[in-house]
Amino acid sequence: MRIATYNIEWFANLFGDDNTLLIDNKWSSRYKITRARQIEAIAMVLTTIDADVILVVEAPNTGNHQSSKAALEHFAHRFDLRTNKALEGFASETHQEITLLYDPKVTDARHDPIGAPVDDNSPDAAPRFDASLKVDLTVDLVAETITFSKPPLEVALTPHKGSPLRLIGVHVKSKSANGATSRADAVRLAIENRRKQLAQCIWIRRRVIGHLNAGEPVVVLGDFNDGPGLDEYEKLFGSSGVEVVLGSDSGADHRLYDPSAVKTLSPRPQAQPTTSRFYLSDQKRYLNTLLDFIMVSPDLRTRAKKWKIWHPFDEPTCYDDPELREALLDASDHFPVTLDIDL
Repeated sequence: MRIATYNIEWFANLFGDDNTLLIDNKWSSRYKITRARQIEAIAMVLTTIDADVILVVEAPNTGNHQSSKAALEHFAHRFDLRTNKALEGFASETHQEITLLYDPKVTDARHDPIGAPVDDNSPDAAPRFDASLKVDLTVDLVAETITFSKPPLEVALTPHKGSPLRLIGVHVKSKSANGATSRADAVRLAIENRRKQLAQCIWIRRRVIGHLNAGEPVVVLGDFNDGPGLDEYEKLFGSSGVEVVLGSDSGADHRLYDPSAVKTLSPRPQAQPTTSRFYLSDQKRYLNTLLDFIMVSPDLRTRAKKWKIWHPFDEPTCYDDPELREALLDASDHFPVTLDIDL
């Protein structure tokens, strides 16, 4: 089975209120890329990666007259994708949903949220992801109330051939200091957002521990808006959110694995993998960062055959195909990550 995660920037803006595609030559929300071009690029990328299961981060909106499930299934049928069934969980407060596309001939999938509907205030509480969680991250004995603007998608995946497993699709809070009016305000917002981001990762980690203790295979995938060593504020909290979800300080039987994260955590200097590419207008250059991961539980690691980042410049099979290379650049500011695994 091939599992993928793909953050598709401004995907929602390519659909009308009736969940159909806006295929025209008007500008998309991507810089100097038409809606038709972005749609064609997304379709080419999804067709080329040929995954059985695709976690779509920043999926089309659900709310009022719109439906992420209906929009993605319309997209899949329009471009004859075999991943033509969509599964959504709790709706987001934003226009960015977390939705699963999957091939119904290969696997069944259902939304299966775990946890109590409210926080019981226990030290290891892990309520349902559409609830709230109280966490004290500043060691001032005052717990903060944390919520997800984009609740993680919990999936019970049952392949037609192979063992069932759990998927947790995430889009963790951004740490960027958007809206800051001064340097001091930017620092304050950056620290506040990192604190919330870390709290969300603690919440996800508690859910992972529950599955591991129950002996359930689990895959955590998506956009963490974070990575080990990504910014200077990480030192204030001792670790990155990615390390928290991985369980980097846990025993081998409770530690998740992702090869890109391992490379980044290595004390020896080496080439760093990246999954996204952003233009910094103030510096007039591009920034490549590692934000997207597919983490597997120890029992799945021996069956995991190959991770691949479909980076247009770093992955030879992408760079050597000019049409695919341009499609990856036009479709999104993130690139797909795939995992081939024997279930």
